[in-house]
Amino acid sequence: MWVPDLNLSTLSAWTGRWVADMPHDGRARTGVSEPWASDVGAADTGAPAPVPDRAASDRALIFAGAALAAVYVPDAGRDALLLAETAGYASSPHTLPQRLSLSGGSPAAHAFRTGRPLWLSPAELASYGEGGPTPPHAEVPLAALPLATEGRRLGCLVVVGIEAHDGFEAQQRHFLERYADAVAGLLPAGAGHPAPSALLGAALRGLRVGSFVLVPDSGLVETDETLLELVGITPDDFDGKADSLLAHALPEDMHALMAVLEPSNQVVGPRELEFRVRCPTGEMRWLSLGCRVLARTDDRPQRVLGVVTETSVLRRSPDDVSRIQWLTAALDEAATVRDVSRLVVTALREPLGADRVALAELQGDRLMVTLLDPPQPSAWPEMWGSAWPEAPVSALPTLQLALRDGRMDLWPAGTAFEPGLAGIGTGGLAILPLPAKGRTAGVCLVGWDQPHEFVPEERSLLTATAVLVGQALTRAHAHDAEEELATMLQRSLLPRRLPELPGGTAVARYLPARRGLQVGGDWYDVIALSEDRVALVIGDVQGHSAAAATIMGQMRTAVRAYAVEGHPPDVVISHANRLLVGMETDLFATCCYAEVDMDEGTILFVRAGHLSPLVRHPDGTTEEVQVEGGPPLGILAEAEFPMTAVALTPGTVLALVTDGLVEASDLPLDEGMYQTRTALAAAEPADPGHMADALIGDLGRREDDVALLLLRYDGMRTRPIKAGWAVWRLPDAVMHARRFTARTLRRWQVQEAADAVLLVVSELVTNALVHTQGPVRIDLMLRAGRVRVCVSDSSPRAPAKPVIVDWESTGGRGLMLVEAMSESFGSMPVAGGKQVWSEIVVPGHESATGDAEPRTEPWGLL
Repeated sequence: MWVPDLNLSTLSAWTGRWVADMPHDGRARTGVSEPWASDVGAADTGAPAPVPDRAASDRALIFAGAALAAVYVPDAGRDALLLAETAGYASSPHTLPQRLSLSGGSPAAHAFRTGRPLWLSPAELASYGEGGPTPPHAEVPLAALPLATEGRRLGCLVVVGIEAHDGFEAQQRHFLERYADAVAGLLPAGAGHPAPSALLGAALRGLRVGSFVLVPDSGLVETDETLLELVGITPDDFDGKADSLLAHALPEDMHALMAVLEPSNQVVGPRELEFRVRCPTGEMRWLSLGCRVLARTDDRPQRVLGVVTETSVLRRSPDDVSRIQWLTAALDEAATVRDVSRLVVTALREPLGADRVALAELQGDRLMVTLLDPPQPSAWPEMWGSAWPEAPVSALPTLQLALRDGRMDLWPAGTAFEPGLAGIGTGGLAILPLPAKGRTAGVCLVGWDQPHEFVPEERSLLTATAVLVGQALTRAHAHDAEEELATMLQRSLLPRRLPELPGGTAVARYLPARRGLQVGGDWYDVIALSEDRVALVIGDVQGHSAAAATIMGQMRTAVRAYAVEGHPPDVVISHANRLLVGMETDLFATCCYAEVDMDEGTILFVRAGHLSPLVRHPDGTTEEVQVEGGPPLGILAEAEFPMTAVALTPGTVLALVTDGLVEASDLPLDEGMYQTRTALAAAEPADPGHMADALIGDLGRREDDVALLLLRYDGMRTRPIKAGWAVWRLPDAVMHARRFTARTLRRWQVQEAADAVLLVVSELVTNALVHTQGPVRIDLMLRAGRVRVCVSDSSPRAPAKPVIVDWESTGGRGLMLVEAMSESFGSMPVAGGKQVWSEIVVPGHESATGDAEPRTEPWGLL
């Protein structure tokens, strides 16, 4: 990229209008004076409006050494050239004639007649009697370039240079010739009556030349849409800050860019460099930047003005050195085998005019095909689509010989090959073994249909390409294997699927960070505690490494174990905290635990240093639940974790998130939570899966793991009838328990099951009183034609049936009777003990509860 040697005071005056109105309050403007609009209640993060096309065109032309550009087209009689459009600084002192005779001696007419460009210095321009800029005798250079396409003369492009310059430099001439070609390409559609600003601005945009004005003191930058497009930023996402542009540059090029865009007092004048940016699609793009630093009277940098274009130095070209440079840089960024394969096609097929390119990895004695271009099976021998990648190397003697010797083989047109290679290169075939670290990583085939001569330059190019591709293929294969291992590890530590819940639907999403090892410390879990209770857990272990993933797996297992034991939420988190403290690790973890009673519609929250949960109400409003929190896990062994109760109504959606979703280097936490709440309110709750996808959105290159857990609470369709009784430790306690049970069954009108239920109650209450100490409780529940009997005691030991039953044994027979009378039977741990339960089917009884509200009998009621 060239930077013309301009007069600084002149350039500063010409460009002053572009930055005179730039605000200094952390925002930037691009040619508008109105304040930006923003959503009500949102932060002032509106994107600046794009620079007007005229201003962008002016900048690029000035950097090309042009003060004024004009398009002349022939009139209807083709005896004169008429001025159709001009572009340049609005206050430029120069003007050009509106009409030039085609038979006259003006530079434009001469260039139009001869079809050759004129490059005139100020002295040479003075010898032309007409067609020059006014005022006359201006000390400026002038260029006249004919506009033609397909042999048709369409007009002339006249460019007036900057004062006090002898002429246009070679690079400036090259740019202006390309500019003229672009203008000529637009002329046929608008010849004779081109609309104002329709040609010069459009042609400049077609050349993809972006421009900017930077104020180093404030870090604000004014850009045009072309520059944002080159960098990979949409105008709506650009906040007017130079840091936002630099964020897209590769880290290796950041130092050079900072030296240019943050100049010291001693650096004033032209600067140029080439750098790389990573586009949102993952594509790496080489750009060329040319700029000039304007200084104040005290020699401090005042403004940096420049232009940016796609560089042609490192793109594919007939120059083999440039092509290898481009391929080296591109392969250095290729992370996967697919990326390497794509670059091989780009580097070889089009530049060499090849018809087919194949790439295969060598694994043992077999070739695993990773790329066929073109991909259509009809373009390749039959075995490539059927036997490969299972075909051994021995089935292809030509390839086997090349791989064994490790040398490149170039086969001319007409060579007879074995059936596995027939038709790949009838006009010539190049077989390139791909060496890497003392072994052969694979092979690349390049084939031509028409006779092809292998010139020495091509041999050198193919040899160098094979070495680069072999090394890149080895790196990419290791990367793919590492990524697969990380993915398998992460999947093994997270739930494979979530349980089906009565009265609700739970969905989860997990996305690894797009940097480093793609395994981290975020986790989630859904734990079914009973038929009507479920625990939702989400957490985040500090760091992003295999160590963090290991701690995450241990914490998830611990929380699940403590929850299944029947502990309340605060005890579950307290136990997990002590476990992590005892691990003597430097890592800590955050966690949010929610125990949901699906029958009652209540939640008990416990929060340990984690983000607050979000709730979407049935009317679409959202809120951040204010949950009283404790410190992160693993910091203080005696930490307390208070519980917060929240009521739910059917249609409510609960969202638990990790900070990877709502926080980033360029996204404050408060703004991220606001955006997530907005997306939660806008999403359709009918499909929780689509709702989760909408919340995740397109995160691009994530800085951290993202975990999301959603629960849509619908309410229980069939709500049970419940009754409870605190058993007294009296000699006749079993009798009172039987009476309570009989009264309850009569009230529920399920006397058909009375005999079985009373027998079960007698045996379970007796076992609890005889074999345990402390309180005993009996709970009865009727739902869907089943009576569930639950007897709780303070002993954690599960009841055991006798191993050997004979006529002399007197214990354990009661449990066998309970099992025989029950549809299902078992025990489960609860806080402070266990609960033994039995379910009995009521003969000929259908659910009497329907969707009615539950009726609960207070414990201890006679």
